[in-house]
Amino acid sequence: MFFHETIARVARLICPNKLVSIAMKKKVIAALQIGSNPNGTAATLSQILSYEREIQQSNCDLLVMPEALLGGYPKGSDFGTRVGYRSPEGREEFLRYWQESVEIDGLEVTAITELAKRCDTTVVIGIIERSSTTLFCTALFISENGEVVAKHRKLMPTASERLIWGQGDGSTIPVIETSAGRVGAAICWENYMPLLRTAMYAKGIEIWCAPTVDDRAIWQTSMSYIAYEGRNFLVSACQFQPPPLDGYVKDGAWPKDKPIIRGGSVIMSPMGEVIAGPLYNKEGLVFAEIDLNDIVKARYDMDPTGHYSRPDVFKLTVNEQERPAICVIGNKDTKKF
Repeated sequence: MFFHETIARVARLICPNKLVSIAMKKKVIAALQIGSNPNGTAATLSQILSYEREIQQSNCDLLVMPEALLGGYPKGSDFGTRVGYRSPEGREEFLRYWQESVEIDGLEVTAITELAKRCDTTVVIGIIERSSTTLFCTALFISENGEVVAKHRKLMPTASERLIWGQGDGSTIPVIETSAGRVGAAICWENYMPLLRTAMYAKGIEIWCAPTVDDRAIWQTSMSYIAYEGRNFLVSACQFQPPPLDGYVKDGAWPKDKPIIRGGSVIMSPMGEVIAGPLYNKEGLVFAEIDLNDIVKARYDMDPTGHYSRPDVFKLTVNEQERPAICVIGNKDTKKF
């Protein structure tokens, strides 16, 4: 033990800006299962903040929150869209949805950065990001120091989501260094994009974050597979939405006693095994202690972008350039819009 502590001290002196942990690679990772409040973003933020004490007591190094938590996931809405026309009522509904979205430098995100700092934890949270009049389904990365350090915009909104959210580009596929390890995120059905997974594996991801609203049993199978394929830890945070109030699900066919989203937040090991959760039919905090050394042991016989890859046969090209709609090149500066 003395030997390992001495080596760790020397390493910190040599590399003071690196996150060095040689003997002890044990961390705590967590998922907060909570749903967007039907009363709006301000009410959702209050719900999140009400879990501060539990978050602190868990001593988590990483906390993942669900997809579209701030801003809301409008399950059951159609925004008045039919093939060939959009209704005035649908436009009004989109306006209301846009008004509940958040800006990255806005008060709601600031409140989450302050929470992260008070709890001394890295936070990955799903938001509906407002960029002028376009919305993006985004995962924000917030450091334990309370700084927004990266974002990931959902590359491929699924089905009717394409009506209300824009598409991200390759400039927001980060895998970042945190106190918990190297962390990245794929939002909901992005997890089914094999080339995105491969790109993130190549960046050395250690903890895969999967904010979602998918509460199906097959989602658990998918999470187990991705953890096993990448030989990384995985945290999936799903929303929980209780049975609907009258009119919440528009088609009227939703059973009154069935949750709109039942949850299923879970934590997986690099061998694809459940180590916490899944949690269903209620809010709550799911957390587990992990040992990052288990990643090395798991990749002994399967490293998907290392010794188990065949670069002589397969090649993946990833375009990480920002793709703004307009790029104006002037005499002095290049402006992007």
